[in-house]
Amino acid sequence: MTAIKHALQRDIFTPNDERLLSIVNVCKAGKKKKNCFLCATVTTERPVQVKVVKVKKSDKGDFYKRQIAWALRDLAVVDAKDAIKENPEFDLHFEKIYKWVASSTAEKNAFISCIWKLNQRYLRKKIDFVNVSSQLLEESVPSGENQSVTGGDEEAVDEYQELNAREEQDIEIMMEGCEYAVSNAEAFAEKLSRELQVLDGANIQSIMASEKQVNILMKLLDEALKEVDQIELKLSSYEEMLQSVKEQMDQISESNHLIHLSNTNNVKLLSEIEFLVNHMDLAKGHIKALQEGDLASSRGIEACTNAADALLQCMNIALRPGHDMLLAVKQQQQRFSDLREHFARRLASHLNNVFVQQGHDQSSTLAQHSVELTLPNHHPFHRDLLRYAKLMEWLKSTDYGKYEGLTKNYMDYLSRLYEREIKDFFEVAKIKMTGTTKESKKFATLPRKESAVKQETESLHGSSGKLTGSTSSLNKLSVQSSGNRRSQSSSLLDMGNMSASDLDVADRTKFDKIFEQVLSELEPLCLAEQDFISKFFKLQQHQSVLGTMTEAEDLDGGMLSRQHNSGTPLPVSSEKDMIRQMMIKIFRCIEPELNNLIALGDKIDSFNSLYMLVKMSHHVWTAQNVDPASFLSTTLGNVLVTVKRNFDKCISNQIRQMEEVKISKKSKVGILPFVAEFEEFAGLAESIFKNAERRGDLDKAYTKLIRGVFVNVEKVANESQKTPRDVVMMENFHHIFATLSRLKISCLEAEKKEAKQKYTDHLQSYVIYSLGQPLEKLNHFFEGVEARVAQGVREEEVSYQLAFNKQELRKVIREYPGKEVKKGLDNLYKKVDKHLCEEENLLQVVWHSMQDEFIRQYKHFEGLIARCYPGSGVTMEFTIQDILDYCSSIAQSH
Repeated sequence: MTAIKHALQRDIFTPNDERLLSIVNVCKAGKKKKNCFLCATVTTERPVQVKVVKVKKSDKGDFYKRQIAWALRDLAVVDAKDAIKENPEFDLHFEKIYKWVASSTAEKNAFISCIWKLNQRYLRKKIDFVNVSSQLLEESVPSGENQSVTGGDEEAVDEYQELNAREEQDIEIMMEGCEYAVSNAEAFAEKLSRELQVLDGANIQSIMASEKQVNILMKLLDEALKEVDQIELKLSSYEEMLQSVKEQMDQISESNHLIHLSNTNNVKLLSEIEFLVNHMDLAKGHIKALQEGDLASSRGIEACTNAADALLQCMNIALRPGHDMLLAVKQQQQRFSDLREHFARRLASHLNNVFVQQGHDQSSTLAQHSVELTLPNHHPFHRDLLRYAKLMEWLKSTDYGKYEGLTKNYMDYLSRLYEREIKDFFEVAKIKMTGTTKESKKFATLPRKESAVKQETESLHGSSGKLTGSTSSLNKLSVQSSGNRRSQSSSLLDMGNMSASDLDVADRTKFDKIFEQVLSELEPLCLAEQDFISKFFKLQQHQSVLGTMTEAEDLDGGMLSRQHNSGTPLPVSSEKDMIRQMMIKIFRCIEPELNNLIALGDKIDSFNSLYMLVKMSHHVWTAQNVDPASFLSTTLGNVLVTVKRNFDKCISNQIRQMEEVKISKKSKVGILPFVAEFEEFAGLAESIFKNAERRGDLDKAYTKLIRGVFVNVEKVANESQKTPRDVVMMENFHHIFATLSRLKISCLEAEKKEAKQKYTDHLQSYVIYSLGQPLEKLNHFFEGVEARVAQGVREEEVSYQLAFNKQELRKVIREYPGKEVKKGLDNLYKKVDKHLCEEENLLQVVWHSMQDEFIRQYKHFEGLIARCYPGSGVTMEFTIQDILDYCSSIAQSH
């Protein structure tokens, strides 16, 4: 068995980095005995894997081969069958039960013992050993011990301890002195026994010899104990002597502690007094500034600001525990409170007076802006008020009620001032748009003459708020002149009472400049006021988009007082809302005025909605880049919705007017009005929307309009009585294709291809239909020939048909000599000329297509004659060259 074990280790397990620990020769129970080996192995690499491997001898019998392997962790039960009697049978329970019969009971027991040791050493999950003798199952191997699993076969690899140099030297000396230890172990053992007896005897003699010395040592210890007793007596006497000294030192220590405590209290009291004096004492200069300081001069404002800051520091000092119970502290706090109240009233009264005074100064300059398209500059007003910004911040933190009152007064005053300025500004803009002097109650109260208004409207320049134009050109836009324009049914772009066809490019450019000037004036005005409000009232600017307000709330006694009645400052989020609400209150008239101006521009000319959409989109985009949540951005955004709604309404009206177009039953159709007007619309729109932000809106409008044009062209073509349907479709889709090719509108590429296809298809259809008329009988004859061939008659047998024999063919051909063909072509040319319109100039194109189609039919007829009437000698009485000459002559003669 040892030789087999070595052979298996060498041939099977060593190549797989495994070590064979135990082996048993077995065969399966109840079957024909076929011996094999069960091997218990472990891997040499960590982590160690334990396996049970079945090895079988090859059929040739000269080598062993590995048949199957089970992981030991999959083994559930080991059943030895009988724990008392010797029995070679045993079972291993893996995923199924394997029954084995060992060659001997000893091999079985050794194998089961090895499995038990491997389980104890390597597996957490314990295997059940059934019917196994307790002698085979050893104690569990401690983790720290280094012992062999098989009692000698497994090497100690976990905790090997190497001999040190001294132990190694001693063993070498011993082995040199007993060279025969290996060859004669019994003699070596006897020698070691004799030496041990000698050493024991020596030890006993040494102990007996030291008895005298032990007695001497005991005597010395007794004498030492006596000396210790004497020392303890002396120490007791010394302790009694020191007791009186201790009492005296305690009294001295207590006295020193009281002195130190008194000094500490004095120092702390001085510190408290210095703290109160340093932090709650306001300089006389600051008190005088708060009571009598000049709030009108820059030096006085600076002194009052410093004094107010010092007062705020004194009032906000964090008192230490107990300070508020001191009478002096209470009196000083009351004094500070009185100073604060007095200065707050004086500051609020002065700022209210400043608001009123600045209002008078601003109103005095209002008259000179009343006839110009400019808004008054509030920068000097803001600059003067910003000197009080730090005092406003002080007032906000100390007396929020007065700060809130100043905020309301400022909004009330500014809202009335801006309302006058903005309404007058928009009245001037409306006059310059329409070229008429409108009777306005607001204008009637302003000190100016009508001649001054007319004079101002004649010289407008874009850069300075004036726009170039003349009274005569402005009068073209007059709403009252709409009665002399052509009706809406004849124009695609009519909106309201005005007709776009009568407005020249200069008029539209003038409107564009006026509208741009209005937005350019409003934008810096709103941004400057919002920046001033934030700086003057010390409010947080918007950092994120807030909800858009569509209606201004009444802030008098409203939101401000509702949010804070306690006199405490607003949180940051409420301050952002406060800026927005203040701007809505101050500029509440901007959005309605802009909407009225947009309505007027839309009424004057529907094309103006294109200009307004582009300009408004650009200004909204610019405002959002500066501050996406500013009042200007939200207001312009609301107005942009109105402009976009008007633009969509304009497109819808155009489509509706397409559907309402009626054509004359007596005249030819030609290019439909809405097709020509789409060209005009697209050309102008491309120039307006070049590099615009809202190009997507125009692309969507293009898609709706072109669909409407396509549908209604086909509708008109179907209803046409005078002009053939193919002509209407051909001419109009040719015009649409030419327009889209010239403008190169990227979103209409598919429609351009569709228009070209429709034009080509209807051109071909018209040519084929028209060519049937000059040679009508000949066409009918050959159509009959083709019908017979299609019914199954062979081509060479068609001539035997009674209706299509050679005589009938010659008879038909004789009816179309060269002169008759030319005459038919000449009549066809005249008829085509009557069908086609001159503006599209397709006559020569159609005529050339008819010539090509006629030649194609001629060749087709000759082919039919050659195939169906072979050898007959029948030919047409005119040639292809004759056809070319006829067509050229007819085209030149007309």
